[in-house]
Amino acid sequence: MSSQTAPDANRWKALAFIAIAQLMVVLDATIVNIALPSAQTDLGISDGNRQWVVTAYALAFGGLLLFGGRIADLWGRKRAFVTGLGGFAAASALGGAATNEAMMFGARALQGAFGALLAPAALSLLAVMFTDAKERAKAFGIYGAIAGGGGAVGLILGGFLTEYLDWRWTFFVNIPFAIVAAAGAYFVIREPEGGRNRSSLDIPGVILSTLGLVSLVYGFTRAESEGWSDSLTIGMFAASGVLLLAFVIVEAKVKAPLLPLRVITERNRGGVYLSLGLAIIAMFGLFLFLTYYLQVVKGYTPVKTGFAFLPMIAGMITGSTQIGTRLMTRVPPRLLMGPGFLVAALGMLFLTRLEIGSSYAAVLLPGMLLLGLGMGSAFMPAMSLATYGIEPRDAGVASAMVNTSQQVGGAIGTALLNTIAASATTSYITDHMGGAASKSQQQLVQLEGMVHGYTSAIWFAVGILVAAAAIALTLINAGKPDMGGTVTGSGERDGEDVPIPVVAH
Repeated sequence: MSSQTAPDANRWKALAFIAIAQLMVVLDATIVNIALPSAQTDLGISDGNRQWVVTAYALAFGGLLLFGGRIADLWGRKRAFVTGLGGFAAASALGGAATNEAMMFGARALQGAFGALLAPAALSLLAVMFTDAKERAKAFGIYGAIAGGGGAVGLILGGFLTEYLDWRWTFFVNIPFAIVAAAGAYFVIREPEGGRNRSSLDIPGVILSTLGLVSLVYGFTRAESEGWSDSLTIGMFAASGVLLLAFVIVEAKVKAPLLPLRVITERNRGGVYLSLGLAIIAMFGLFLFLTYYLQVVKGYTPVKTGFAFLPMIAGMITGSTQIGTRLMTRVPPRLLMGPGFLVAALGMLFLTRLEIGSSYAAVLLPGMLLLGLGMGSAFMPAMSLATYGIEPRDAGVASAMVNTSQQVGGAIGTALLNTIAASATTSYITDHMGGAASKSQQQLVQLEGMVHGYTSAIWFAVGILVAAAAIALTLINAGKPDMGGTVTGSGERDGEDVPIPVVAH
């Protein structure tokens, strides 16, 4: 086992600033959704174009993540982190000051691009600064809670800002976050020596991965609005398949690949990326359905809707910082991730019972609490294992893969589950509208159809979470981290467990 240098004395202060930056990026994914109707009216954005406020961000963020991770390895994570924060703040100011739709879409794409630099740098800084197993468990517990719960916090904050101030504040609020995090990082973070990857940049890999991921994310986004049989949707998926296949072939052959295949072919990391991506598919779709259910069916205000998500946040924080952190050094990661995803599936199962008159306390509260607990318990070891034992030169790109699986999972989840819900709603209304004579009966059938669509899609989400649990339990075979800094049982060689050493930094 390699000797380790003394841990950085400022690592816990650094964690605070990294957590602020991570919260800002995660908040931004949901905070704008609540502000979107007001922004659309103010800027005169058409119904056909309004999705670009969300899509422009998702395409830039998802498409550039691997490039951002590699830049962090090349430049140094601290520099990439501070640059990403500065750029994100400037793009947020531009979005808040937008006077037309082009300015808004441009600002969102810029936010996504700088987010793609910032997010992998943040996670890889944690990976190289916290090497002791117990400390790493605590640090990733906090990070996992923010990564999971930040989206729901965005719904509350977005509701408050939109309802009591102005939609523009959903952008301006990022600026103080970014300034505090950048100033703190500049003075506090001291990156371990020898962790940079100074190989030349793999330009073909950058182009192929960016175009491939953009095509994939746009294909799912377009499927949501135009349908799966739309010719451009099919073309995007075909192009994505060809580009990503070409990317894998190039990465296997070039001397200094953008994404070294060793990062994803190691079975534990591969298992984390796959199971985490699936779990995010289930969760992102649910955020959307519950927001609409609470606001349209139940008539909640934006602020009340945000507060209704609090049990999920509480569950995630508890699962991540209490269950995950306490058990991570005692049990193998798969025994936290597998059962965690199953508990989340049980929470989803509660939510399949949704009806127009469902009680919040009887159905939504236990469902969201279980979902949060399960996801929090699973997220935390997943985030840690995805970068555990990685060579320092690959830390940025391994972190980027975590973010990529989440971002692509989010895009797939929103489109796939939305499509399932929409078709179930349409068929329900078609079957039942004939018996509705009065206008009030017709409105009732439409609301029932909407809720039927949501529950149909939630059943799919239950299945997806069970699949994520199965992948985590079968693919991930790392043992528990011991106090000396190794993970035992990572693989087999002649029938023996092979330890993963923690690389000295």
